[in-house]
Amino acid sequence: MRYQPIPQDLFIQNRHNFSKQLNTCSVAIFNSNDIMPTNADGTMSFRQNSDLFYLSGIDQEESILVLFPEAKDPRMQEILFLRETNDLILTWEGYKLTKEQAREISGIETVLWLSEFKQVLNSLMAEAEHVYLNTNEHLRAVVEVETRDARFIKWCKEHYPLHKYERSAPIMHKLRAVKSEPEIELIKTACEITEKAFRRLLGFIKPGVMEYEIEAEISHEFLRNRSRGPAYSSIIASGANACILHYVDNNRECKDGDLVLMDFGAEYANYAADLTRTVPVNGKFSKRQREVYDSVLTVMKAAKQMLVPGNSLDQYHAFVGRVMENELIKLGLLNEADVRNQDPAKPLYKKYFMHGTSHLLGLDVHDVGNKYRPFEEGMVFTCEPGIYIREEGIGIRLENDILITKNGAIDLMENIPLEADDIEKLMKK
Repeated sequence: MRYQPIPQDLFIQNRHNFSKQLNTCSVAIFNSNDIMPTNADGTMSFRQNSDLFYLSGIDQEESILVLFPEAKDPRMQEILFLRETNDLILTWEGYKLTKEQAREISGIETVLWLSEFKQVLNSLMAEAEHVYLNTNEHLRAVVEVETRDARFIKWCKEHYPLHKYERSAPIMHKLRAVKSEPEIELIKTACEITEKAFRRLLGFIKPGVMEYEIEAEISHEFLRNRSRGPAYSSIIASGANACILHYVDNNRECKDGDLVLMDFGAEYANYAADLTRTVPVNGKFSKRQREVYDSVLTVMKAAKQMLVPGNSLDQYHAFVGRVMENELIKLGLLNEADVRNQDPAKPLYKKYFMHGTSHLLGLDVHDVGNKYRPFEEGMVFTCEPGIYIREEGIGIRLENDILITKNGAIDLMENIPLEADDIEKLMKK
């Protein structure tokens, strides 16, 4: 892997925390992600299942983790199954993990080859009463392909129909929402790499540059700093494209007088950063652009102060909505009387700010967690208000990653230029 080794204590502790949540006499099984096909004999780059990585640190395909805390044989309480390599695999694909390397990464002593899985599982199921299986239960997930976990669920229920089946996802959502110190350090590293990319862009962007050239500069900086690449598809949206929230074509010329909205973040050790900045292509905001920019920044600063323990997403978004209404009235986009008489279920500000202000961040960009759970120390949220005025061809979003602590919000991107004056000054250089 490109990233530096992660201390195995992180994964040992994660497994310990997970196992404490299980019913008595339970076995839990986690599968790696598939390598997804493209066309002919092509494949996509492998991305490990976030839950398996969280519990083991293993970043290799065709891996299975089995946890059975009450197994009678202590060697069977934690088992890692790996794909056994051979000369053919070495020749065509390269090195795979040895058992010794897997033990060093994960802290799991019992490492077996995948060919032994069914026989070992059969003996464990004779002891187990409950079986925890993993699924993707993210609220926004759209799963149109059958995953390795989904195939295994069908196989397991067919071969062991009388066991009591449970869901691992609620436990994983609970645990992964609160980041430990090692995880926070990994996210900080992703943020630092993202900062390097943004500072690189401030000296690169000018009229005539193509959106994809900006994207190329970002990727270059990511790769040279041990990142596998972007944590998600980079959005480089100039002019009216900035009013398309998930614009990823990145094929337009950036023109004099345009703004360019850039939403990107590095992945480091599978952990994500998520940054958005909007800058003037020619290095100088127009009067109207500056007005809108300052309004977004005002909302962002107010929102950050609400990311504190005990608050909730519903309360938070209601507060941000009120601040946004005031800014949109100042900008002449909303009428104060209309706002007073609006349908609370359909707030008028949604015309210009139609997405949420924050989401959890971690191993996934839109990380897992319960949206009704009060904010807790150790949670990491994005803070990303925006104003999109389609009729003026202006779209501005600003986004930083925020760590919640008992003493308030800590901005993990506080060193990344944000004030309009600072942006203009750095672009002028």
